[in-house]
Amino acid sequence: MKGKVRPISLARKFVIELMNASVPLVSVKRVLKLDRLVTARAQLDARPGWSPMILKAFCIVAREEPSLRTFYLKWPWPHFYELPRSVGMAGIVRDSLDKDVPIVLKLGPADEHSLVELETMIQRGKYAPLDEVPSIKRVLRITALPLPLRRLLWTITMMSGRQRANHVGTFAITSLATLGSETVVARSPGPSMMTYGLLRPDNTMEVLFQWDHRIYDGVLAARAMQRLEEVLNDEIVSELQADVTAPSAAATAGQQ
Repeated sequence: MKGKVRPISLARKFVIELMNASVPLVSVKRVLKLDRLVTARAQLDARPGWSPMILKAFCIVAREEPSLRTFYLKWPWPHFYELPRSVGMAGIVRDSLDKDVPIVLKLGPADEHSLVELETMIQRGKYAPLDEVPSIKRVLRITALPLPLRRLLWTITMMSGRQRANHVGTFAITSLATLGSETVVARSPGPSMMTYGLLRPDNTMEVLFQWDHRIYDGVLAARAMQRLEEVLNDEIVSELQADVTAPSAAATAGQQ
């Protein structure tokens, strides 16, 4: 049967390079109970997405667990490389590049940004001109290089804890929940990533946390997911409630 040759888009080439540089991850699943968070979020006119809320909450958890911001490196000898803070990444789609092909947006230490700032950064990553999104522009510039050269750059990046943090981050989040599906088996060049499902009528949400088993074990992963639920219903709720009261206070001041 005769087929046809199809070119590979730049965005798809990036996904191929990402898989080539990735390691298999082990998964743990937890159903989060989010009653307080759902109630607080419902009171806002402009509601932040689930990705920035979960991403920020995980980075808060990682402040307490250094292993959650640690890489396993093979060169020049097998060792761990612990970072002083998390580097968050979010999987997004830029239709201007290639429809439905994901690309990774660097958000940095999400716990040091407000939810409004994180939401703005994600929307800018999706829709702003490429010159205004340096992390994606850099990735595409590398991906456009000849195969031997870009593989060499990926190899160098993966051998350096500092460069690996800069380019692939310590934690990534992605989801297919709006399409009714979810990723079950994942590979990532980073040490951990998370996917989440739709919010259920009983205010619960299933999350799948995937991590590099060479760094820590399931006990810590399960504890981190328990702590994630607490942070979402506590620190994140407090920020949402502050966003509710701030406009009211401003309106009262304007009437005086």
